[in-house]
Amino acid sequence: MVPTSKKILDIFPPKPSRRRLEKKEPLSVSKSNPIGKIAWVAVLLILTAGALCQFVFARVEISVWPETEVLNLDERVTIDSKAVELKIPAKVIPGKFIEEEKELSQEFPSSGKTSKESKAQGQIKVYNAHSTSPQVLVATTRFISDAGKLFRSVKKETIPGGKYEKGKLVPGTLDIEVVAAEPGEDYNIGPSSFSLPGFTGTERYYSVYGKSFSPMAGGFKGEVAQVTQGDLQRAKSILIENLKKESKNSFSEKLSEGLVVLDETISQEIIEATGTAEVGAEIQSFYFRVKIKSKGLGFLKQDLDNFAKEFISLNISENKKIQPETLKIDYSQESINMNLGQIVLNLQISSKIYSDIDIISIEKLLFGKSMKESQILLENQAKVTKVEVKPWPFWLNKVPQNTEKVNIKLNLD
Repeated sequence: MVPTSKKILDIFPPKPSRRRLEKKEPLSVSKSNPIGKIAWVAVLLILTAGALCQFVFARVEISVWPETEVLNLDERVTIDSKAVELKIPAKVIPGKFIEEEKELSQEFPSSGKTSKESKAQGQIKVYNAHSTSPQVLVATTRFISDAGKLFRSVKKETIPGGKYEKGKLVPGTLDIEVVAAEPGEDYNIGPSSFSLPGFTGTERYYSVYGKSFSPMAGGFKGEVAQVTQGDLQRAKSILIENLKKESKNSFSEKLSEGLVVLDETISQEIIEATGTAEVGAEIQSFYFRVKIKSKGLGFLKQDLDNFAKEFISLNISENKKIQPETLKIDYSQESINMNLGQIVLNLQISSKIYSDIDIISIEKLLFGKSMKESQILLENQAKVTKVEVKPWPFWLNKVPQNTEKVNIKLNLD
């Protein structure tokens, strides 16, 4: 029997084939890689923000410039004080009489000059220490001050006699009025002692005498200011002119209250003109006062504006509208009758008008349309001169089907 041969197995595993070595296994992302996670989150946020912009915050702003033109119209209208309301067909606007009184006073200098002389005057207490008998002094009795200034008594005076008290003679006294012998300021002297030169050489010269206890005053010699007829007339003319201007300005200020008063309707009456001095008064200045009554016929500017707007509306088609801020009204008076309380005005009315556009219909027309298609549709609308379509976000390609997300505005620039 032939013995069976034994097979020796290789202890090394078989080598992989070349085809298997060349085959690459795909790489897997490690779940522990933080950069990968951040990248995926960022992508997700961007996609979410885009979706919100696309469906939640999406909006479209559409600006439309309608066709415009300037309308000029001429018309006559009557301002009537008897009318109580605006009457468009009759072309009548209510009028209103305005009355007010104003007064003005002012100080004016005197321009005249005149020579003036006056004598100083005052009071002297005369003492009678001569006896118990009264002493009679005739009018114009002379008194000489210790400074040598001569004064005379104004009238006859009787100075009471003295009285004995405890064996001593107490002089009798009397206050009398005296006036300087000559005019001039030199006689405006202070308190002084006086002697009576008529008693010179007698005992009475020393026992009958006078004293003043307050200054003499009123002595003057020179030129003084004087009010002339021209001064009074000039003062009156100045005040009247100023007051008339002030009154007219007052009526003009009423325009801020919506009232228009034409200068041509204003009448003014002087109801008082008085001064504090008469012609010839010797004073440096005087006051003059004037009072004036003004009356005018006016109307409310709002009534004029409303008339112009209604008049324009009657002269344009229904598909036209007025641009109110462009309304301009010029007027001139044709005639004024204050007795009837009427003014006829010639009006020149000007305003920009534009073609009316139905915003609601346009919104419905554009729902779901692409931006380009919307642009073309709007540009093909009658009486439209320019269109701007601004989507947000910028990649929005269709007009949202929601009126709250579509904003259409008219530009009248």
